[in-house]
Amino acid sequence: MPSSGTHGYLTKHESIAIQGVPNLYIRSLLDKQQFYDPHDAALAQGISSAFWSLFGLLWPSGSKLAERIALRPVSSEERILEIGCGLALSSLVGHRKGANITASDCHPLAGEFLKENLRLNNLGPMDYKHGQWGDHAAQLQDPAVNSKFDLIIGSDILYERDERGDLAHYINDHVEDHAEVWVVDPNRGNRSHFHRNMAAQGFTLSEEALDIAATENVAAYKGRMLTYSRD
Repeated sequence: MPSSGTHGYLTKHESIAIQGVPNLYIRSLLDKQQFYDPHDAALAQGISSAFWSLFGLLWPSGSKLAERIALRPVSSEERILEIGCGLALSSLVGHRKGANITASDCHPLAGEFLKENLRLNNLGPMDYKHGQWGDHAAQLQDPAVNSKFDLIIGSDILYERDERGDLAHYINDHVEDHAEVWVVDPNRGNRSHFHRNMAAQGFTLSEEALDIAATENVAAYKGRMLTYSRD
């Protein structure tokens, strides 16, 4: 059901099914046309009006990553970081299972939406940090990611060419030596740049094609599960 936003935008609430865990009730933006940034908070971080709404929508790759997290056994000693989390569906799934997971994004409203979605699902507080790479990384709204993790995850984060390797450097700065990195990518054209940049940081790649046929309740999906690791 659509509802009025308190910050100049419209939202909706949906019950989202992720195999292996109970449904999550998620507040998201009503559509891609939502934009309200009167104080230029997003613009200061390099987020244009055309990209402003993307954090607040549910994306197919995010659902595929959440399904992987739902299947991952929980370890009390493992620390997980989701980068470019948007609505943090994977983080919410991991948090509900009891994983030690931190969500991060650069959008000034991502943390607020996460708090509301935790409340809607009767979940306790979870860690949220500002996470940004590239030219606008110094612009902070929340405390920044400042530690290292055993697993870093992200979905549909290869939307820029990134020839300098900013994302790979950011990942390298926040992973333990034994860590894995999971990226679900909807076959974007920037994978080859990312592969090279991750290889330069000492990571090797395991790649799995995701070719999922449509069903009555689920749309078709084509993409790749990219798993990076190093000894």
